[in-house]
Amino acid sequence: MTEGLDDTQLRVLAERLTYLREMEARRAAIVASITEQGKMTDALALGLAKATTKAELEDIYLPFKPKRRTRAMIARENGLQPLYEAILADRAADPMALAAGYVTEAVPDAKSALEGARDILAEGLSESADLLGRLRSHMKQVGRLQAKAVEGKEAEGAKFSDYFAHDEPWVTAPSHRVLAMLRGQNEGFLTLDLAIDPEAPRGDSPAERACAAAVNAMGRGPGDLWLRDAAAWAWRVKLKTSLTLDLMGELRERAEAEAINVFARNLKDLLLAAPAGGKATMGLDPGIRTGVKVAVIDATGKVLATDTVYPFQPKNDLRSAQVALAQLIGKHGVKLIAIGNGTASRETEKLVADLLAHYPGTEKPVKVIVSEAGASVYSASELAAKEFPGLDVSLRGAVSIARRLQDPLAELVKIEPKAIGVGQYQHDVDQHRLARSLEAVVEDAVNAVGVDVNTASAALLARVSGVGPTLAESIVAHRDENGPFATRRDLLKVARLGPKAFEQAAGFLRIPDGKEPLDASSVHPEAYDLARKIVAACGRDIRRLMGDGATLKKLNPAAFVDDKFGLPTVRDILAELEKPGRDPRPSFKTATFAEGVEDVKDLKPGMMLEGTVTNVAAFGAFVDIGVHLDGLVHVSQLSDSFVKDPHQVVKAGDVVKVRVVEVDAARKRIGLSMKRDTGAARDELGDRQGQAKPQPNRGKPLPTSAGPSGGSNAFADALKGKFGR
Repeated sequence: MTEGLDDTQLRVLAERLTYLREMEARRAAIVASITEQGKMTDALALGLAKATTKAELEDIYLPFKPKRRTRAMIARENGLQPLYEAILADRAADPMALAAGYVTEAVPDAKSALEGARDILAEGLSESADLLGRLRSHMKQVGRLQAKAVEGKEAEGAKFSDYFAHDEPWVTAPSHRVLAMLRGQNEGFLTLDLAIDPEAPRGDSPAERACAAAVNAMGRGPGDLWLRDAAAWAWRVKLKTSLTLDLMGELRERAEAEAINVFARNLKDLLLAAPAGGKATMGLDPGIRTGVKVAVIDATGKVLATDTVYPFQPKNDLRSAQVALAQLIGKHGVKLIAIGNGTASRETEKLVADLLAHYPGTEKPVKVIVSEAGASVYSASELAAKEFPGLDVSLRGAVSIARRLQDPLAELVKIEPKAIGVGQYQHDVDQHRLARSLEAVVEDAVNAVGVDVNTASAALLARVSGVGPTLAESIVAHRDENGPFATRRDLLKVARLGPKAFEQAAGFLRIPDGKEPLDASSVHPEAYDLARKIVAACGRDIRRLMGDGATLKKLNPAAFVDDKFGLPTVRDILAELEKPGRDPRPSFKTATFAEGVEDVKDLKPGMMLEGTVTNVAAFGAFVDIGVHLDGLVHVSQLSDSFVKDPHQVVKAGDVVKVRVVEVDAARKRIGLSMKRDTGAARDELGDRQGQAKPQPNRGKPLPTSAGPSGGSNAFADALKGKFGR
């Protein structure tokens, strides 16, 4: 029905549809208001019908909009409307002389009379939809966004120093700079203004000439001169101010839209990050004084064991911590160790590295640094309390860290998207709009991967199109009571899951190894007959045909098109039969942090390092290189060729090689580059990695020297003795 539009394109259409519906509702309200006032005309109705933006509608409505008592209203009440009309009618007459005839008790002198006439003129100009449209267009083209430091606040607002004397075109100002300046203004460190024709002579700028032309004040008579001065005043005092507010609002909206888009793309990349798979995993939530929280889960995510070890200050019980971890690894056959990337992450990683270096056997667990963004939010949530009622809050975070390595999507859907923190200025944007966009991303990601209806949590099922929290709970309850679902059709037996919900959700819910082979694919039940028609054309059993790309590629998709299913659907089914239940996520791989590089102070320009992309913004990508502070690869440093959009080069979760180009410890900034290496950088890499001297251990020395048990490999011997290897 959509001729093959993908979910991203459909979301764009959905956003546009929301805007159009809001605009139509506003159009109807304006028409009703003007009609009630008895002021509707055919020309006005036509103008309202032709308006294509909310701004156009509001411009037309301005003269009819109920308003507080204005200066122009007061002038009319004081009988000054005829004076204004007299000046318009006789340009040769002296306005001051004309004004003398309108002096009354309410209007003490001719000057006051002319000020009243000027207020009437200004209001007329400010309610001219045609003039406002032309002025707004002109301001967008020539306007310059200017930021200045608030006097006396320079030191306190040093983080905004890049904008203390900033000037750039309104039309091209990028989202991240706009939001940074707006934040600086909100925090009281910056002032913002929109400069319009700053070099133009006063009274003769293009905008002022446009206002004068609107009242036809182009002649040389005394009336023309007064009208031009009054129009210029109206521009400076009234129109420029109101239009600047409009344009600054539009600028904010534009910047927020881009920021939300960046957040959404990053969240999608994170949700669709490579899963490590169903392997026994140990999760470590690092901490100094509070200890390192430990959780071991099996291949299905079930919690097997938990513990807390204290290898750092103040207990410094390093040996006991390593022995405890080694015991858990051996007892539960741990294959992966997920280490949270927060405080004490590098110290914990070093502890694990030394443990694994002396661990007996050849098959050692793989350690991976995992983002713990949102883990604390999840730990204290109602969902976590329901999932782990007898588990301490601090240990729930370790479970979450382990599970998000196994399957990032299944675990991250339990956390409010905003808490995952992969956006730019996410707290400065429209929170309702942000939440709506992120919820859509989560739903699309879950649908793209598909959900095993017999193993998925209620939190994951709730994200499937057409399901929601209530139905998800019903599905899990039915599964717990009656056992696994044998077919997709069995879902119709779930309480409150009717035909419409089934139609929406069935294609995203999978049943591997069920009675119906197609239930394990993304082929929707309503298209099963078509799929069987394709299978019959091949003369093969469906189970043998699924995955046989060579045979399926020989088919002509057009031969299977009918009144119900078009060519895009047939192609989708063929693609799914070729790779049934395919996972769109990439294969799993990890970054290796450089030895001896654990703090910003360890960084030097020229170093070549490996890291993981944590966040992609409009101005570049942030990369975790293992020093507790992400470095920035500016968009200009992402590639040797020109890059317009950083997302074209990298995405969150990518493992990349970077070169350190700048280190500013005071401002907590690390500049990185992904451009082609230079000879100097290669020399530096050789110095550090080829002929590097062993780095001293940080903190308490690790127990590999001769100790109470005698010999240089006492810890390794202890492990061998413990596990009999």
